[in-house]
Amino acid sequence: MKKGAADIDQYIAGFPSDVQKLLQKIRKTIKKAAPSAEEAISYAIPTFKLNGNLVHFAAYQNHIGLYPAPRGVAEFEVEMARYGGGKGTARFPLDEPIPYELIARITTFRVGKNMESASAKSTKRRAAKKQSASKKKQGAKKKRAPAKKR
Repeated sequence: MKKGAADIDQYIAGFPSDVQKLLQKIRKTIKKAAPSAEEAISYAIPTFKLNGNLVHFAAYQNHIGLYPAPRGVAEFEVEMARYGGGKGTARFPLDEPIPYELIARITTFRVGKNMESASAKSTKRRAAKKQSASKKKQGAKKKRAPAKKR
């Protein structure tokens, strides 16, 4: 692999042709599951972004990693158990079939989580902006109040 790839095409080009085919198929799987996501290189690996980092993938000598993986989420628990990796990581061995359908489902799951997070942040921002405007309005009323006569 070439270090410091400028884009996903360059990253993929740095691997043997058999691994390139797997990486391209993973890329297409993610694009199909998240068509609005933007491609990028982040942490020196291919990344898809949608309201923040959505998913990353990377090739290694013996596996392809997918991050973040939904470990501890009931709907993925059984399937994720067979793929090693730490918290938030799935390692798909190169000598086994890559579970593209699982990658698509993980991506769709992550899209939902990112959208929920973006919505919550937007709601908080609107509430904070409303509160700030209310405080400014109250401050303006105090300044305009006529002086009391003695």
